[in-house]
Amino acid sequence: MTHRVRSAIGPVARFICRRLAIGLLTIWAISVLSFTIIQLPPGDFVSNYVARLSQTGGVGTAEDVARLRADLGLDRPAYVRYVHWAWNVLHGDFGRSLDLERPVSELISERLGLTLLVALGGLFFAWVFALPIGIYCASHRGSIAEYVLTVIGMVGMAVPAFLLSLFAMYVAFRYFDVDLGTVQSPQYLDAPASLGKTVDLIRHLILPTAILGLGAMTRLFRILRANLLDEIGKPYVVTARAKGMRELALIVKYPTRIALNPFVSTVGLMLPQLVSGSLIISLVMSLPTLGPLLLRALLAQDMFLAGAIMLVLATLTVVGMLISDLLLAWLDPRIRLQY
Repeated sequence: MTHRVRSAIGPVARFICRRLAIGLLTIWAISVLSFTIIQLPPGDFVSNYVARLSQTGGVGTAEDVARLRADLGLDRPAYVRYVHWAWNVLHGDFGRSLDLERPVSELISERLGLTLLVALGGLFFAWVFALPIGIYCASHRGSIAEYVLTVIGMVGMAVPAFLLSLFAMYVAFRYFDVDLGTVQSPQYLDAPASLGKTVDLIRHLILPTAILGLGAMTRLFRILRANLLDEIGKPYVVTARAKGMRELALIVKYPTRIALNPFVSTVGLMLPQLVSGSLIISLVMSLPTLGPLLLRALLAQDMFLAGAIMLVLATLTVVGMLISDLLLAWLDPRIRLQY
């Protein structure tokens, strides 16, 4: 028994180490690519800063501009700036935001918790509703309820997120007296942590997470429905049905487990997509997440802040893909045998 456990742990450990190595290489490649893309627009942070300054009546001499560019290190080649930034990141220093003049790690830490909370809430919403809806639509093909759910799913994919956000804000304020323009009610803004403050935060985040997860939910349940319809007609299902097995238990026990493979494999991609996809919702609902901060950094060509946020998104992608691979290996014995 011990030898069998050790023989199973060895391949799994090698698989995880190989995935982590590939993930680190992916993060490095994304950091280089994102740092390069930020440099592509004409000008830099100083030129944008001077343009904004001139709009307010301020004037800067060429010497002042050159001195500012030298102080910020923008007079050096792009590859030198990247190497310097990457070396500092490896030592836990993400640099200082050129636009907000604050440490990048401090800016990200202030918004990362709420960003992950909204993204994970959207992922949870998508999974909780997509799984039963997909199973129901596959097992009741051609029914009125299946058509209604399919139409609702198509509408959910077609309606823009900002329109749903505006509608949700109106309904919440008009009928439930909840202002979705903030994440906390005024009486809890400066209050210490408590059960009431947590409940109030959840009340404010229910609709944003539902709107964020709606598009993912419609995609997931359609994927699950299509895979289940393909599996339900196979001989092993027909045999189990002929032996008198109940229909719901049969579908959940056999074809659903196989049909979940594409369902589970999307976890790694959905998490960063939900984080970046919350940009529009965060802008409309004034949520202090990473989305609006990334947009501001890109517009100002704040390369250190934008690069750090892109690095966070890349890390989430790698972690999500690793979780997907492990879930697939646990779910499907055929994948475990490939270890």
